[in-house]
Amino acid sequence: MTIWKTIAATFALAGLPFPALAQDGTPRQVSVMIDASRSVGTLRPTWRFFGADEPNYATMKDGRKLLVELGALKSGHVYFRAHNLLTSGDGTAAFKWGSTNAYTEDKAGKPVYDWTIVDGIIDTYRAQGIHPYLQIGFMPEALSSAPAGLPYRHNWKPGVDYGKIATGWSYPPKDYAKWGELVYQWTRHNVERYGRAEVERWFFEVWNEPNLDFYWRGTPEDFYKMHDYAIAGVRRALPSARVGGPDVAGAGGTFMDGFLQHVTSGRNYATGQIGTPTDFLSFHAKGKPSIVDGHVRMGLATHLMAADGGFTKVLSVPSLAAKPVVIGESDPEGCAACPGPENAYRNGTMYSSYTAASFARIWELAAKRKINLAGIVSWSFEFEGQPWFAGYRQLATNGVDLPVLNVFRLFAKLGETRLASTSSAEIPLESVMADGVRGTPDVGTLATRAANGKLAVLVWHYHDDDLAGPDAQIHIALNGLRNTPAAATVWRVDPTHANAFAAWQKMGSPQAPNAAQYAALEAASRMHPETVSIARGKAGAATLDVPLARQGVALVLLDGA
Repeated sequence: MTIWKTIAATFALAGLPFPALAQDGTPRQVSVMIDASRSVGTLRPTWRFFGADEPNYATMKDGRKLLVELGALKSGHVYFRAHNLLTSGDGTAAFKWGSTNAYTEDKAGKPVYDWTIVDGIIDTYRAQGIHPYLQIGFMPEALSSAPAGLPYRHNWKPGVDYGKIATGWSYPPKDYAKWGELVYQWTRHNVERYGRAEVERWFFEVWNEPNLDFYWRGTPEDFYKMHDYAIAGVRRALPSARVGGPDVAGAGGTFMDGFLQHVTSGRNYATGQIGTPTDFLSFHAKGKPSIVDGHVRMGLATHLMAADGGFTKVLSVPSLAAKPVVIGESDPEGCAACPGPENAYRNGTMYSSYTAASFARIWELAAKRKINLAGIVSWSFEFEGQPWFAGYRQLATNGVDLPVLNVFRLFAKLGETRLASTSSAEIPLESVMADGVRGTPDVGTLATRAANGKLAVLVWHYHDDDLAGPDAQIHIALNGLRNTPAAATVWRVDPTHANAFAAWQKMGSPQAPNAAQYAALEAASRMHPETVSIARGKAGAATLDVPLARQGVALVLLDGA
């Protein structure tokens, strides 16, 4: 049985209509229309946020190399969020672990501050023009209220029960005044080291996913109290600091309801005043891939519904509804350090096409809900010293970029003004949120104009199912052009372009590539521009054709158009 007959049988068993063109592999004809004269709003560069559980990777060989690439995406405008910046330890990284030993106490119980390791991490960001999205946590060992005898550090590794990570670092402080003073001293130090203007650009938030007992072993009220003392410490050192939170998992449920009520009308535990300063609100949104009939099926609908749930929470409080919102983690699923069959999408173009499709839909959803979306954090960095293409959610492996990183390079080429655009094969947002992309593929588009006049057209060819399928033949019709160039530049990320994973498989999947193989993998990871001819029409009109493989993403650039 051919793969297409197998897929058709799957659709029949599920009672779904099977797209006719997919049966014989004939490219699907798609019409994209762009009105370059009509703006439909702005497109903020919310994609420029990244993060990781393991802060110490940033100062290691491959981590430093990757930060160079991230910083270059949008010089001076990229942010990085990391867990464990206040965790006790010697700075050795491990899965879902890191430490800086910023706070200890002497025998008399007097605080001892040591910023050496955490300075090294932030210095590494700043060397590449990257700013911290500064997570205040986790609890230093000397301040932890954990029960006697409970280990402080966890020894979790892939395959172990995830609940094992909740050890002594995850407890409330036993002395809130000392906790608040720690945050004050750290903020004051950061202002002295990096300058007031720089630190004013940072985002300050407290902890991670305090609505989950994996991360928070206190009550909700304990968290509100810890949050109040931390924010008071930040603002005492820098009254103009940008503070917010609470970076809950999902929309946050009743925990988020209580938090929003507390920061707007509750008695502040640290200051005694009503409410807590809140400059931005943050929550997390994740998808949920699964294995269906032996292949990965992504959970884009779950991801978008989670984002919409978070937006709804923010909009439910009138005094907060206009505040900037950051999706503090936005990913295809929840655990970057957890490989597995359902996460086998990560090395190749399933991850890159999902990223293009999910960001585009989140942007559309935020505009529909009139949300002031300031950032979307991709919780993906790298895992130092691990096997090649080991299946972690990351942007690079052993210093070689994965296809997904190139999608962020495409985002970086988008302009600030969004233009009117339609695609005959783009699935409506409501349908994607309800059912995902399970029938015909989603061939969508987004067009922008930059301040320098460049016109960019992003197109993606996405499906939730990690199965082969025919190309899309995209016919792009442009109207309202200021000028009509003779050619366009096309950048691609697909199974045969900018795909180091495919190159690695082709060379036999070596786990110890030699120098020549490493150089070949680096070369294969990079995008290369193609020149595509443009057919000129009547004044201000032109057309061009772009074939796009399934799970492919492309960006068309026109200068002076």
